[in-house]
Amino acid sequence: MGLLLRLVVLGSACWTAALPAALAQAAPSEEEELAQVYGDKSTISIATGAPLALRRAPAVASVITAQDIAAMGATDIDQVLATVPGIHVGRNNGGYNPLYVIRGLYSEFNVQTLVLFNGVPMTTMFVGNRGTAWGGLPVANIARVEVIRGPGSALYGADAYAGVINIVTKSAADLDGLELGLRAGSFGSRDAWAQYGGQVGPVSLAAYLRTGRTEGFKETVQADAQTGLDAAFGTQASLAPGPVNTGHDAIDAHVEAQYDRLRVRAGYLLRDNVGTGAGAAGALDPVGRGRNERWMANASLSDISLAPALKLTLTGSFFHFVNRFPQALQLFPPGAFGGSFPQGVRGAPNTWERQLRTAAIASYTGWSGHQWRVGVGHDDLDMYRTQEFKNFTLIDSGPLIGVPMPTPGGQLAEVPADKSFVTPQRRRVSYAYLQDEWSLAPDWTLTAGLRRDHYSDFGSTTNPRMALVWDASLDVTAKLLIGRAFRAPSFSEEYSINNPVIRGNPGLKPETISTAEAVVSWQLGHQAHLQASAFRYNMSDIIRSAPIGGGIAEYNNAGSQRGHGFELELTVDVTRNLRLATHYAYQRAKDLGTGTDAGHAPHQMVFARADWSFDRDWALSGQVKRVAGRARAAGDARPAVDDYTSADLTLRTGLRQTGWDLSVSVRNLFDADIREPSLASTGIPDDLPMAGRALDVQLAYRF
Repeated sequence: MGLLLRLVVLGSACWTAALPAALAQAAPSEEEELAQVYGDKSTISIATGAPLALRRAPAVASVITAQDIAAMGATDIDQVLATVPGIHVGRNNGGYNPLYVIRGLYSEFNVQTLVLFNGVPMTTMFVGNRGTAWGGLPVANIARVEVIRGPGSALYGADAYAGVINIVTKSAADLDGLELGLRAGSFGSRDAWAQYGGQVGPVSLAAYLRTGRTEGFKETVQADAQTGLDAAFGTQASLAPGPVNTGHDAIDAHVEAQYDRLRVRAGYLLRDNVGTGAGAAGALDPVGRGRNERWMANASLSDISLAPALKLTLTGSFFHFVNRFPQALQLFPPGAFGGSFPQGVRGAPNTWERQLRTAAIASYTGWSGHQWRVGVGHDDLDMYRTQEFKNFTLIDSGPLIGVPMPTPGGQLAEVPADKSFVTPQRRRVSYAYLQDEWSLAPDWTLTAGLRRDHYSDFGSTTNPRMALVWDASLDVTAKLLIGRAFRAPSFSEEYSINNPVIRGNPGLKPETISTAEAVVSWQLGHQAHLQASAFRYNMSDIIRSAPIGGGIAEYNNAGSQRGHGFELELTVDVTRNLRLATHYAYQRAKDLGTGTDAGHAPHQMVFARADWSFDRDWALSGQVKRVAGRARAAGDARPAVDDYTSADLTLRTGLRQTGWDLSVSVRNLFDADIREPSLASTGIPDDLPMAGRALDVQLAYRF
C-alpha cells in the first residue's frame, strides 16, 4: 500500500500544481471545443431510464464517449472498461472470458454484472453471464459506454447487482457519412469494417459491418490440472509447459433505422474458432474450439403523447443465442487417467436460447415537482434445446466418484437428452416498477423507486432504491444512495443433472445485496472536476456449491459477504489541448462464513491518463494502471497474486482535410508480467498469464 499511497500523493501534487495554471489559461468559451474533442460526457440515461445530467444522476456513474475511446486507442470493450474507476477486468481460465469485477465482487463467471447492448441484456441463461465463448467486442461502432457502479435492480431487475454497463451503438447522427477501416496488430490480429450513417428520405439510417480474426496471445502455462494427475498416476500426459489458446474469428453486423419516434435496431454477432484459454477443466486444450451466434433485434416507440403531461414508451426485443463446440473440448489430454484415454477426455455441451422481452413505460410530469415513471414488462427466456457429445462417463459412487471412465471405443457420441448435462428449461418473468423524481426543496431531489419481479421458477423478489441529491452550490453536488439488488440463479445452478460431482438445485433463491453509498462531486471552475465516493454492502444467499454427502456437492444459498471501499476521481483540462485524469479505488471484502478476505479482486487500483493534442492533426495519449492486493480465498494456501503496473501509449493523427485517420497503439508498453488469479479448483498453480507487449495500427478513411 505504501507505493500506491506515494503514487496517489505524487499524482495529487502534480494535479494541484497544474490547477492554478489550468484555471488561469482556460476560459468558459473553451467548453464547446472540449466537448468536440472528448464528446458529451455530461448526460447519462441508464441511471433513471431517461437522459439526465451526470452530476445529478441518482447513481455513481461514468460515461466513456467515442472520442475517449479513439484517444486511448482501444480496440475492444475490455480495454475501455479497464479505465473506469472501481472496475477491474479479470479473466477466467476457460476461454479467458472477461470478468468485469466491480468494487471487488468477484465470481468465476462474473454473473453479478449486468451488461446491456442498447439497453437490452446480453445475459445468457445457462451460465448467467455473456456466454462461455465470448471472443471480444470491437469498439468502432460504439458511441458511448455508460456505467453504474452499484445496484440497479430497481430499474433493470436481475443481475444488476454489482453494477450495470450499457453499450450504445452509433446512430446516423454519430456517423454522418461512410467510413472504411483496417486494423492489424500483434498476435496475428486483423480487422476490416465499414459503417455508414445518413438520411434516406425521412428515415435516419446507420449500418455497420466488421470482420476480423486473431490467433491470440500464447503466453505459457507452466503447470496445469493434468500435471497433478501425472504425479498421481505416474504418467507424462500434460501439455504444460505450453501456450494458452486465445484466438478467434469474428463477424459483427448492425443496422439501425429511426423514423420520427420509432427506432428499430437489428444485429448479428458471430464468434467462431474461439480458443479455450487455459482449458475448460484447467488442462491445456489446443484442440477444442467454441462457436457462438447472437441474433438481436429491438424496437421502441417513444414519447407517445396520451395527455399533456403523460407520455408512453413501448419497447420489445428478441435475442437468439447459440453456443456450440464444433470441435469438442479436450478436457484432459491423450494419455490422461493412467492412459485410459488415448484420445483424451473430450466433450461438447451445446445450448440454444431464445429470449423475448416486452415493456411499456409511462412518464407523468403533471404533478408539480414530481416526475413519475411507471413500467411493466414480461420476459420469456427459453433455453429450448440442449445437446451433449462426450467420450466418457463419470463414476457416480465409491472412492473414485467423479473420475471419468471411457465409453466403449473411446469415441465421441451424442448423449440422450435426459442423460446429458442439462435438459431444456424455460423461465417467464413478469415485473412492474415505480419511480419518482421529487424536487422536494430548492436544490434537493429525492429519487425513489421500487420494482417487483415474479419468476416462474423461484417466485417473487422486491427491490427498492432511494437517492437524495443535493446541489449544495453551483459547483458542489452531494448524494446519498441506498439500494437493494438480486442475482437470479442460472439454469446450470438450478438444473444441472447427471453430474455426480455437483448437482443443480431447483430450490435455489436469488442472491441479494444491499448497498449504501455517499458521493461528493466538486466542479473546480470550468477546467477541473473532483469526485469522491464511498460504499458499503452486504451480500446474502450467495450461491455456492456445498457437500451433501457421498462425495457429492450441490448448489445452495450458502454464502454471505460484506465489503466497503471508496473511489477518488480527478480530471483537469489544463488547456483545450491537454487533459489529465486520475483515479484511485480501494476495497475490502470479507467472507462472513470463513472470516477471511473474499479473495481474487484487487484491494487497490491507481490509474492515470494524459491526452495531449500537440498539433492540429496529432494527438498523444498515455495511461498507467497499478493493480495491487489480490489475496487468495479461504483454503487456498498459495501466496497472494503478484501486483503489476501496466502502461499503454497511443499516437493518433486525424488528417481532417483528407479524411484519413491513423493511430498506432502499444499495449503493456514495458512488457509487464500480468497474471489473473486462477481458482484453486482449476489446478493451475501459477495463475493465468496475460498478454505481453502488443502493437496495433489502425487506419480509417471517412468519405
